[in-house]
Amino acid sequence: MRVTAGEATTAATAHDMQGALTARDSPALTASEVHALADAYPTLERPLRLLWLSPRPFSAAALVRTARGTVFIKRHDARVRDVASLREEHRFMEHLRARGISVPSVVRDRHEATAVALEGWIYEVHETAEGVDAYREAHSWEPVRSHGQARALGRALAQLHRAAEGFTAPARRARPLLASWDIVGDTQLAAALARYVAQRPAVAEFLAATNGRERVLEAVEPLHELLRPLLPALDPLWVHNDWHASNLFWSDLGPNATVCAVIDFGLCNLGVAVADLATALERNTIAWLELEKKPQQAVGTIGHASLAQALLQGYCAVRPLSAQEREALLLLLPLAHVEYALSEVEYFHGIVGNDTNARLAYPKFLLGHIQWFGGRNGRQYVRSLRSWLRSVSAAESDST
Repeated sequence: MRVTAGEATTAATAHDMQGALTARDSPALTASEVHALADAYPTLERPLRLLWLSPRPFSAAALVRTARGTVFIKRHDARVRDVASLREEHRFMEHLRARGISVPSVVRDRHEATAVALEGWIYEVHETAEGVDAYREAHSWEPVRSHGQARALGRALAQLHRAAEGFTAPARRARPLLASWDIVGDTQLAAALARYVAQRPAVAEFLAATNGRERVLEAVEPLHELLRPLLPALDPLWVHNDWHASNLFWSDLGPNATVCAVIDFGLCNLGVAVADLATALERNTIAWLELEKKPQQAVGTIGHASLAQALLQGYCAVRPLSAQEREALLLLLPLAHVEYALSEVEYFHGIVGNDTNARLAYPKFLLGHIQWFGGRNGRQYVRSLRSWLRSVSAAESDST
């Protein structure tokens, strides 16, 4: 089994947090690893060939051709994901698949397990997704490419939220690189943040050097004060938490492509639908990487409000927002990245010892995103969404 020259470049590098390629935190998947893993999986029949190595940064993954067809193999650091935590993700995926959402099946090993520990790593094997991997090389903070795709992305998210109803697993336990609803979703913000940090010693250590906890509270509290009365009206729901165009497979490469399948449930957790929607808007309609490349005054507005309106149009056509959700959505937009940014700090500072990236996660991204929403461009972006939501509300009132 060999890797081509182009794949070798991908093997050595991964997407960084500023829109470029960088050295990987952990090595790429190798031919020898895949051969060893095949011993645990009867369906991984030889001959085996690596077809493509993923440039995504937090795990190692590859498309592998087997005698029975192509599979997607993903390897995790055991300090980030263990067999039990992957099983949490797989159960949610099974629920969604049973409710009609196109999610690739997880391949079981010879003992019927959906994840395998081998030589200090954790592996999972998936069937390939239906459709075209149109955003395969895209970074997570690149906006969706067209209004038609934005509508399709919103519609698919609403369908997933409908399908997720009835899945009653508890919230996942604390671990690195995991989105959550533990801080923003708690009515007692300061106590929730203290509890979150206490459960993650690496985060506590990193924030202590810069009075970080106090700075997070100072940034989050004004928005949370307005959000707090709305929290009881937001029903708990297991959600995807990383709804970006690169985690979807598409019907084609065109501007009106539709969503064929959903992948990458690594951040899924118990939360609320409207926070997941806020994350989708932040991930897909704001060009954060442009803000990183140039000063804000040189790029104009990075928030694409028309894409956001298209995404909301697709979502609300399937799952209309309640009055409380509409109000909460606008407050949650600046807070969408808070808990995952802290989880990135835990990974970079506590797992791989990369404090340069930890400083990007906090304060540059966590506080920086909140600050952008408070600036002229961010306020304009939110005003446009508020106006659109009000027009939808008025239209609904007229029709009743």
